[in-house]
Amino acid sequence: MVYKPRFIDQLFPATCLLCGAGARGGLDACAGCIADLPLNGSACLRCAMPVQAGVLCGHCLGEPPLVASAFCAFRYAWPVRELLLRFKTGGDLAAGRLLSELMARQLDASQAVPGGDWALVPVPLAPRRIGERGFNQAERIARVLGGRLGLAVEPGLVRRVRSSQDQKGLSAAERRRNLDSAFSAKPCAGRKLVLVDDVLTTGATTRALARALLEAGAVELRLWCLARAV
Repeated sequence: MVYKPRFIDQLFPATCLLCGAGARGGLDACAGCIADLPLNGSACLRCAMPVQAGVLCGHCLGEPPLVASAFCAFRYAWPVRELLLRFKTGGDLAAGRLLSELMARQLDASQAVPGGDWALVPVPLAPRRIGERGFNQAERIARVLGGRLGLAVEPGLVRRVRSSQDQKGLSAAERRRNLDSAFSAKPCAGRKLVLVDDVLTTGATTRALARALLEAGAVELRLWCLARAV
């Protein structure tokens, strides 16, 4: 994926969302701030927890996730954490687009984009959360990734059928119980799907969503997230 400068970028040069300096290459971030971002380079193949490259962490060896692989572009640390909060709670769509564009470039460079008939499935929000926030951050991320990487985005394939308590402050076991039967998937026999979300924490949301899709007929699932909480 090669970025092609647009005429509008020449007329109105971008500025860095983090420091205000001039930015180039079609991104709202300068080279210095991009270099400071906490990349999640060496990570578990199944849950993206930082470990020695190319191996599974102890948790995944004992209880393998339902997804075949996981890719998280960054660790959930400064300044990615601040950009994500601006995106999710402040409605700063430019911050979300910046992180999504950087993630797309990482996926492309690492050759982690699957070939064939794969589609992106953003994690759905409850209608109440959509009403409060005005958008689904996972769908915004998926739209950028799909456009940059040439993958279809299918937000209607799965929906949230039960509202749940806010996951913040809950243990891993409590998160799983909180999301029990929270998702319903349309028939998707033989489909290969990439789940897309903003932050991967305990994996409870991923497991609940993956279970619904596998029961609906999906044959292989992967997970892509902007950041990994550690």
